[in-house]
Amino acid sequence: QVQLVESGGGLVQAGGSLRLSCAASRSIFSISAMGWYRQAPGKQRELVATITSGGNTNYKDSVKGRFTISRDNAKNTVYLQMNSLKPEDTAVYYCHRDPVGATPGAWGQGTQVTVSS
Repeated sequence: QVQLVESGGGLVQAGGSLRLSCAASRSIFSISAMGWYRQAPGKQRELVATITSGGNTNYKDSVKGRFTISRDNAKNTVYLQMNSLKPEDTAVYYCHRDPVGATPGAWGQGTQVTVSS
């Protein structure tokens, strides 16, 4: 079973930075599209950023220019560098791996990001 383990969340002041990491336990990581989602209290989970196996990226409009998704296939890890954080970025951030063939997609357990004003 694929496991995704997030880390790097925490409390930061507005304007600050955090770097989230998501470590995957399976070798299919290198051929998997990965994504970061977030869910704020009382709101639906939303897509923040994605990265394909080839390194192509896509971002939610509100984070463009502030967040950067990247991956290190040698470490089976995807990152989300978050700069110029705003209070509205406060949410639980989840790592997601897209399905690969017959292998279903997977979610991490989430990591809390809190941005104070």
